[in-house]
Amino acid sequence: MQHSLLGIHHVTAIASDPQRNIDFYTGVLGLRLVKVTVNFDDPGSYHLYYGDREGHPGTIMTFFIWPGAPRGRQGVGQIHATAFSVPQTSLGYWIKRLLEHGIQYEGPTTRFSEQVLTFCDPDGLIIELVAHLGEQTDSVWENGTIPSEHTIRGIASVTLWEDEPEQTARLLTNTLGFRLVSEEQNTLRYELGTGESGTRVDVRNANGFWAGSMAAGIAHHVAWRAATDEALQKWQGLLDDHDYNVTPMLDRQYFHSIYFPEPGGVLFEIATDPPGFAINEPVELLGTRLQLPSWLEAQRAEIERVLPPLQYKR
Repeated sequence: MQHSLLGIHHVTAIASDPQRNIDFYTGVLGLRLVKVTVNFDDPGSYHLYYGDREGHPGTIMTFFIWPGAPRGRQGVGQIHATAFSVPQTSLGYWIKRLLEHGIQYEGPTTRFSEQVLTFCDPDGLIIELVAHLGEQTDSVWENGTIPSEHTIRGIASVTLWEDEPEQTARLLTNTLGFRLVSEEQNTLRYELGTGESGTRVDVRNANGFWAGSMAAGIAHHVAWRAATDEALQKWQGLLDDHDYNVTPMLDRQYFHSIYFPEPGGVLFEIATDPPGFAINEPVELLGTRLQLPSWLEAQRAEIERVLPPLQYKR
């Protein structure tokens, strides 16, 4: 299909402290802060974006900052873990780095024939590092805290916990174009396209487990990539025809997107690759100044008074 999904665009999660979030994702994990903006639906709170040097779709992790938010509860109907891809030879480096920063971790364990390290960010969000053979990129963040040969290459996959995984499976395979490629214990792996890193979603049968609650340390949604506005419009129509509760196309400034809940309750988004994060600041200066959409610029002074000051590269 010309409008086929291309893989993961980004994952968005909830954090409780913006400075601590920046310190962890740029300082410890070495990602680039590619955009400092606000939640368009709640302009009094930050929305932070991290990624590779240019903020390519597929490398993006974003956070809604809810200051002082309590910890959420992990459970069914949620994204259980977000996995980042690293070069296969880099796990030893990352184990040493986590130890140096006093971060507890599990692993390496083997899952679907891949080596995986698991740990949590300061809010308890479950993060994984997955070693992939041949994970190369021309867009590593050279000015970050990680040597270029060991940097995170992008988002590898997400793991969903589902009470009735069969319904989610039907959406993935019958509507969204995924195919089932592997099964291990209670988890099914689905892939898009040629199945490279960034095109995968793992669905775990967590039937009988308690329901999750959305707060700090919980992933809010996962977004899948659409190449163009035309492709996004086709997805909007298709999902509407199948009676999914899909939104109209929304302007998120750096992409256009639609949202809908999958049958198990996880919020899915489909987002366009363009126009990208350099639309309102050059690549060299990404993430160095608070960026507001045009419809909020008139309120800049008021918004800046409300937002807590941040220490980051300017």
